[in-house]
Amino acid sequence: MKPVTGSKIVVGMSGGVDSSVAAALLKDQGYDVIGVMLRLWSDSETENRCCAPDAQLEARRIASQLDIPFYVIDAQEAFYQAVVQPFIDGYAAGNTPNPCLNCNRQIRWQFLRSRAKALGAEYIATGHYARIESSENGGYRLLKNPDPDKDQSYFLHVLTQEDLSQTMFPLADLSKPEVRQLAREFGLAVAERPDSQDLCFIGHGNYRDFLRKVNPSSIKPGPILDLNGSVLGEHQGLADYTIGQRKGLGITGAEPYYVVEKDFEKNALIIGFKIELGRIGFYAADINWINGESPSESISADIKIRYKSKAMPGKITPLDNNLAQIDLTESLPDITPGQAAVFYQGQVCLGGGIIQREAL
Repeated sequence: MKPVTGSKIVVGMSGGVDSSVAAALLKDQGYDVIGVMLRLWSDSETENRCCAPDAQLEARRIASQLDIPFYVIDAQEAFYQAVVQPFIDGYAAGNTPNPCLNCNRQIRWQFLRSRAKALGAEYIATGHYARIESSENGGYRLLKNPDPDKDQSYFLHVLTQEDLSQTMFPLADLSKPEVRQLAREFGLAVAERPDSQDLCFIGHGNYRDFLRKVNPSSIKPGPILDLNGSVLGEHQGLADYTIGQRKGLGITGAEPYYVVEKDFEKNALIIGFKIELGRIGFYAADINWINGESPSESISADIKIRYKSKAMPGKITPLDNNLAQIDLTESLPDITPGQAAVFYQGQVCLGGGIIQREAL
């Protein structure tokens, strides 16, 4: 249910154009808006991009311009435990985790909603590009944003009915150019501010440098093997590679080589030719069904295995222990353990889970 005019709403603000326009739209619609920035963890040598001093300054300026209260709330320890440590552990286990998923589930929703309630607000809002719609049974559905290049429902598949019932997406039907134009019309100085693309807590390096600094014992050289077990070279750490990667292998052959698998037990990087790369099925764990109920039998859906990948038709078979078997209609070359598989029927996001190492 949409909150009545005048309801108190906490907007998660980052100092960027999306969250700033979200706050401006809600203020313009007559809501009692409170701006909140979460102070997130970063190591001692860098600033977290989501809450760096310049981002805080921009968010404060926007809040002052909109005449709304603004607070910075310390979430460093919660962020480290929920996002950073699982990221480190995931790579140490040979996976390729997506930290944005844990951040959305545990920080941008659970943590922020708890702080919003402490401020007297029953709703939170963010600058995500996605839609929330009431369903026929009185619940809520998560839908794609109409702009396929900006839709962020993939990252939001972790949300629950409770989350959706207390959330607003003011940018639900807008494209990025439309949001920037609204920022200009509102007179917001962040209208031309570029989007942040990299992981917020890593700073100006890359994730490989970060992992070598925080957990050097998990980055060990090992053999590069072909599918027959022949040694073709040496890698400098499994975390440097992802499934489907072609560049940077340092191995030449009659055809280009690709990363086919990472054998964590042997600390071996398995490479092969493109024809040997694809998989037609896999398992996913920690499945979240947004409607709160697992299907009683297999269902057909479109499946995305990465944020920017094209959805592939397939079948999802729910299993015990919150697992699902995914069978695709065509083989895909970059099914990567640790990444999310997200399920869609038309514009509706059904939910998703984490791709597991066991292949089908």
